[in-house]
Amino acid sequence: MAADETSYLVGLNLTGRRVVVVGGGTVAQRRLGLLVASGARVHVVARAVTPAVEGMVTGGQITAELRDYTDGDLDGAWYAIACTDEPDTNAAVVAEAESRRIFCVRADSAKQGTAVTPASASFDGLEIGVLAGGAHRRSAAVRTAIVEALQSGSLTDDEPHAAGVALVGGGPGDPDLITVRGRRLLARADVVVADRLAPPELLAELGPQVEVIDAAKIPYGRAMAQEAINAALIDNAKAGKFVVRLKGGDPYVFGRGFEELEACVDAGVPVTVVPGITSAIAVPSAAGIPVTHRGVTHEFVVVSGHVAPDHPDSLTDWSALAKLRGTLVILMGVERIEKFATVLVDGGRAADTPVTVIQEGTTRGQRELRADLGTVAARIRDEGIRPPAIIVVGPVAGFSVNGG
Repeated sequence: MAADETSYLVGLNLTGRRVVVVGGGTVAQRRLGLLVASGARVHVVARAVTPAVEGMVTGGQITAELRDYTDGDLDGAWYAIACTDEPDTNAAVVAEAESRRIFCVRADSAKQGTAVTPASASFDGLEIGVLAGGAHRRSAAVRTAIVEALQSGSLTDDEPHAAGVALVGGGPGDPDLITVRGRRLLARADVVVADRLAPPELLAELGPQVEVIDAAKIPYGRAMAQEAINAALIDNAKAGKFVVRLKGGDPYVFGRGFEELEACVDAGVPVTVVPGITSAIAVPSAAGIPVTHRGVTHEFVVVSGHVAPDHPDSLTDWSALAKLRGTLVILMGVERIEKFATVLVDGGRAADTPVTVIQEGTTRGQRELRADLGTVAARIRDEGIRPPAIIVVGPVAGFSVNGG
């Protein structure tokens, strides 16, 4: 491919077709995943392969021969990639490909091959490819900018989404921690029914035509009944709108997501569930606390603190939790922390067991309080810690980002 030639962009259907990759190093490794995903029958010829490539062979995703490349290895191929660290070998692969009229990418010198691999991405049914005349860093940067613009909604293909409901987990608080799929569906919403814990910055990105319904369930304050939330989802979907139910964390972790799914299914409304990053793990992580750690704890338990241990509606066996040696993560527990600490100590947990409380985790308002079971209740009151906050109990709660 001469320096002044213009590439012709095309999408190749490689399903069931033989693709030969000569070379088994990291360059090959980066290309193999997309080739396998395309349905190609990939065969690697290389003296040695990386552990990841070996794993793909072992897993039956590709085949490989560990030997030198020889003329004739491209027999039956539809497409080839030369990616060894030997220019002469790569040139020989390109020469064989040209003689057989097989398009061939030369990874070490794009313009000397007969094809160029674009910087590519998939987004909501779109296949995006960017070429920059072999300038891979530039094409990758432009590809990434396009994908980010599509994800944020600042660039749209204007394809309307079918009527229905998406239950989207907004993550622990930082708007950047929503999943890619969640952000994409949010950008296409006609109506958004949002909880108080849903990242408010995400709502600020919505267009003026989007209706936002406040379904805030503020602890110990006014609340929108669950039945009213269900009705808002169903009625708007049946009116032909695409509705996003935006929740904090993950919809299925103390978020009543399954109740809302059941209501929609019973009403004949199609539902998509988009998992979110749960605050039970992400918030401790943001405070430098792993919920598990080798040699320290082999289990962690997430428990709702929305009812006291002695409440008749409590489904939690607190005496059993007190006997565990691992990590206990309590959500919605600030208001009843005295009772939780007492029942844990009475059940056998040492009063000096480390406890960390993280308020508004992953956001600019994040606060951390370090204490132990014997002092945490008084410390929370003295320092004015308020919901939303995550309480972590166990040895890992004594860790710090400076080495624990």
